[in-house]
Amino acid sequence: MNRQDKHEFVDTFREQLQAASFVVVAGYVGTAVNASNAMRRTLEEGEVEIRIVKNTLAKLALEGTGREDLAPFFTGMTLVALTGEDPIRGAKAIKDAFAEVKTIEVRAGHFEGDLLDGSAVKIVASLPSREELLVTLLRTIQEPARRVLGIIRAPARDLLFLLKNYENKINEDSGE
Repeated sequence: MNRQDKHEFVDTFREQLQAASFVVVAGYVGTAVNASNAMRRTLEEGEVEIRIVKNTLAKLALEGTGREDLAPFFTGMTLVALTGEDPIRGAKAIKDAFAEVKTIEVRAGHFEGDLLDGSAVKIVASLPSREELLVTLLRTIQEPARRVLGIIRAPARDLLFLLKNYENKINEDSGE
């Protein structure tokens, strides 16, 4: 890589780091090519981009991104996973893909301005997705209205039940 290519890589990678909602730094020593390709396909479905980076260039790219605290984790063979707009979906995809490839070790992550260790990255993956949170919120908002509607309908339902029982009793009495 010549000097111009290195500058372009640093600039591009810096932009990707700034745009990513969730960043994971991992080591990947001894990962087979087939496993790596399968992992990449799995992660593409979860809108996660994988970058194999040279540590010195990655550390340069971290400058000015607000994720400088990840720099100590760029040692040895390093892989960086960058998520798209939905960080939880990306975290789940990363967790699933990395679980299939036993040679990948999650070193750290960066989420919502905080540095995470490897176990905290797994916790982020266990959070509910945006869609699940929206469904829960909608149910929470609708529940009081549903209960009020049930209370409003109760007298009419009870009256209908009472009239139906009275009709059944009259039919039984006239049938005897």
